[in-house]
Amino acid sequence: MKTETIDPDAVPTAVGGYTHGLRVSGLTDLVLISGQVPETPDGVIPGDFESQCRLAWANVVSVLEVAGLTTGDLLKVTTFLSDRRYAETNSRVRREVLGDHRPVLTVVITGIYDERWLLEIEAMAGV
Repeated sequence: MKTETIDPDAVPTAVGGYTHGLRVSGLTDLVLISGQVPETPDGVIPGDFESQCRLAWANVVSVLEVAGLTTGDLLKVTTFLSDRRYAETNSRVRREVLGDHRPVLTVVITGIYDERWLLEIEAMAGV
């Protein structure tokens, strides 16, 4: 698989560890990851946003690992936040998890299915 970032001069600079567009060619395997929530298999939900964010990302990484992939294979990430005040912490944790990798990214402020969850993360990965 080959990827090429697309960041036109005609749009605002992509900040926060993402690219505006991503051309993917030679894709042989695509993994779609359902929204991962900040809950452990035994039902534990951390009380603070940063811990929830790290847990949701750990759940994404678990799906990737079972599929034989890494965060470097992520093509698209959509994060649903329950409140705008979590945006900066969300960005910081995402940058820690992804490092220099820049997938296509969308963040949406919205209601979350279970009000105990402060975020949900869905993704697409491929090789």
